[in-house]
Amino acid sequence: MIDTQKIRKFFPAIKAGRIVSNNAASTQTPIQLLDLLDKLIVQYDNVHRGQSQSSLLTTERFESSYDTIAQFIGAPSRKNIILYRNATEAINSVMYSLMTEFKDGDNVVTTFMEHNSNYVPWYGLCNEILPKFGVKIECRLAKFNKETGDLDFNHLKSLVDNRTKLVCCTGASNFLGTKNPIKKIREIANSSGYTQPSGEKKSYLLIDGAQLVPNAFVDVKDLDVDFLAWSFHKMLAPFGVGALYGKEELLLKMRPFLYGGDMIAEGKVSPEKVEYNSLPWKFTAGTPNILGTILSAQAIRLLMDFSLNAGEFNYFMTDKKLETSDIKKAMGNIESHGNDLIGKALEILEEVPSLKTYGPKNPANRTSLVAFTCKDKSSSEIARGLSKLGIDSRAGCHCATLAHHYYELNPPESCRLSFYMYNDIEDVVKACSAVKKYVQPRDGSTPKWNFINIAKKFINK
Repeated sequence: MIDTQKIRKFFPAIKAGRIVSNNAASTQTPIQLLDLLDKLIVQYDNVHRGQSQSSLLTTERFESSYDTIAQFIGAPSRKNIILYRNATEAINSVMYSLMTEFKDGDNVVTTFMEHNSNYVPWYGLCNEILPKFGVKIECRLAKFNKETGDLDFNHLKSLVDNRTKLVCCTGASNFLGTKNPIKKIREIANSSGYTQPSGEKKSYLLIDGAQLVPNAFVDVKDLDVDFLAWSFHKMLAPFGVGALYGKEELLLKMRPFLYGGDMIAEGKVSPEKVEYNSLPWKFTAGTPNILGTILSAQAIRLLMDFSLNAGEFNYFMTDKKLETSDIKKAMGNIESHGNDLIGKALEILEEVPSLKTYGPKNPANRTSLVAFTCKDKSSSEIARGLSKLGIDSRAGCHCATLAHHYYELNPPESCRLSFYMYNDIEDVVKACSAVKKYVQPRDGSTPKWNFINIAKKFINK
């Protein structure tokens, strides 16, 4: 279990009185990481570009951060980890790096439940980039069950054939909340018979883990994914760092996404030949987000301490190797806590006849988010009303545009509440009861909100 009461005090937004319930967009950053940033700035210097003590110390912290990230997802080593600005850039890097491997007649299979970041790059490749070079490939979309939110595996399997170079799928939907069975998708990708440049006969599998990695235990070796992308700003870290896991044998052969300084082997540039740096630096052109990288790794360690020990710091600011058993327990606690929260949210929201919720009804089959629409009020109107009460939400298509069109929603939008490890049942009850009150006020009037008091409290804090 997670002791939310002990860890809530570490988050300024919660102390200010906000109901933080838009965590699928970004989570809050705890004071420990904000304080760490202040300390790091004093010793900050560039990495791989200096011989001063500050540069060497920053470089050591930066490089060891890759080890923490690799350990967290069960990757063999830092060589498997490439860091970018966000998950979107990570997925785009795979698209660009594999671009020249596609042959005329190939296809990419993805799904209707994808975030735009895992559909639009493949749309662009198929419809805008490769056709200019005379290469025609197809982007195929697998359906999902509108009632249950489950992926239609029969349809997915029918789309994958011996010309499917890549299968791309979300690990967990940011609209439906659906957690997809990745091993089952892996089996389908393995059965394609597509001949890769290495001679292997299978489709590559790329998983968008932006909603999965912060909410569940992920072991890339066990899942046998070829690529996994996610972002750290959805798991307590500040903005600016996303990760790509890739199998080492694939990363060694892939073209870099960006070219420039530090991705070159030292002194190995001539008019005739350029040699690239070793992994993972081959994919790290230019000065990276150094402080963001260090904070992202420490966010992982802090997240584990919050989940396991409610703030007793066993991993945070240490060089201890992350133990798989501890990772599994910590993420299991987060997943179980999320199940409790979303179960209560569904219970309250489904009491309202005018509301429709989307995704699996069983909390165990989804992450801790719920999107809904109302017959009588627009999603944007509901979100604005919640904001006046100091309750965070998101209205729109959540970048899951395909899925909203799939439901024939017009406009293509829903309102979404999403919870995380520092939320408690009281947060859920307040947020969902406010929705309930707003869409069906007993006296027929719009509720009176206390936004001014919330705002004053936030500013004073």
